[in-house]
Amino acid sequence: MARLRAADLILHAGDFTAGPVLEALVALGPPVAAVHGNVDAPDVVAALPERRVVDAEGVRIGIVHDAGTARGRLERQRIAFPGCAAVVFGHSHIPLHETAGDGAFQIFNPGSPTDRRRQPRHTMGEAVVAGGAIRFGLIALD
Repeated sequence: MARLRAADLILHAGDFTAGPVLEALVALGPPVAAVHGNVDAPDVVAALPERRVVDAEGVRIGIVHDAGTARGRLERQRIAFPGCAAVVFGHSHIPLHETAGDGAFQIFNPGSPTDRRRQPRHTMGEAVVAGGAIRFGLIALD
């Protein structure tokens, strides 16, 4: 929670499940850029878009819940979010960081701090923007 409160911007790739969870995240203080997930209640779906693009200090970041199957995912997201340096996604709850061969585009799934499913740990991600570039890191919570 301390990391979230200290953030400049919170990105969330969906699966809040209920409106009060979204409200609690917003109440932490930093701006929240989020999309709805496939298990979100109707009020959350109505409040949030399916996909969005945010600007973080000049770096464009796409956010989507379900980035599709693993095969071809990076290239599909590059096409779906033109002009973005990265796409943050969720859905699988499986942490993933993949960078294009040219290094100009990346996708990141931070896993989940609340529902690890079959993953060994609860996780969240951190994105650091500096010098016009974005760097992602995975944070294990247990």
